[in-house]
Amino acid sequence: MSHNPAVDALSDMFDRIEVEGVMTGGFAVRGPWTSGGELTRPFKLIALVAGTADVWADGPGGPIGPIDLMPGDVVLLSYRTHLRIRGGSGTTESASLIPETNFDATSLATADLDRDDVLIGGAIRVGPAGSELLRNALPGMVHVAATRSTSSRSSELVRQLFEEASGSRVGSAFAIRQNAQLLLLEVLRAHLEHDQPAMGWLRLLGDESLAPALRRMHAEPGRSWGLEELATAAGMSRTIFAERFRRAAGEPPLTYLTRWRMVLAQRALEDPDVRIGALAAQLGYASDSAFSNAFKRIVGEAPLHYRRHAGDMHRATSSSAPSSL
Repeated sequence: MSHNPAVDALSDMFDRIEVEGVMTGGFAVRGPWTSGGELTRPFKLIALVAGTADVWADGPGGPIGPIDLMPGDVVLLSYRTHLRIRGGSGTTESASLIPETNFDATSLATADLDRDDVLIGGAIRVGPAGSELLRNALPGMVHVAATRSTSSRSSELVRQLFEEASGSRVGSAFAIRQNAQLLLLEVLRAHLEHDQPAMGWLRLLGDESLAPALRRMHAEPGRSWGLEELATAAGMSRTIFAERFRRAAGEPPLTYLTRWRMVLAQRALEDPDVRIGALAAQLGYASDSAFSNAFKRIVGEAPLHYRRHAGDMHRATSSSAPSSL
């Protein structure tokens, strides 16, 4: 379970929870238009390549929007139930665009970026453990505006995503997946730099003073870490370290460590060949029962029960049919 301690915690999380970005739709249209509908995927990316648009989203906590989008802007939706997007100009009746279930990215090849509104949509596939991590860390909508001085990277990725989707080049499917994943990373980075994330792991990752201690926990999650040792790594007293960590993460350091161990356990249990006893030892538990009790307290069910339906949950998360962009 050992990782290079130089690896940052966000990269470690991406590796462990197997985040995958996919392109699910897109269109080029001239004149007034509307699109939207029910959302079946928990994490949705929308990027405006050209033109202007307004986006609304509904879900737990109520509606969000309208948000004005400009070329290069990206929106990440987390656990929204409905989406509506409107764009274009003119006096003609608005065209109602119904995204196709089997989207062919090459249909964007004829887009005129000087005259058309061009929008592309994507989704983030992630397993059950990662889904819960992202859900707890993100608001219902994150808007990354291209006009921000630090958003040039995300704007460039939007352009690359469009070029790969519309260009029919060899290896484009692979490039689309990679760019979509990098786009998610840039959205999370922008959210950390410009917004004030709620207490939780994402806010914790943005606190550079806590990074040395966090890297150690992620590098050796099965080690019996003490508060004094972690505080020393961060260059703080125990009291200051514990309080700063709690303010960022919303929980004490060793509670966070237990939760991270359970994320690793959930991922490992998707493999039917992983033995509970070996996993418990790797994660620092002296007995199967101690591990099982911790797992049930954090996850809500016993490891063996989780294992029985983990495959079904993962497939359901990955294969939800796209209903909008």
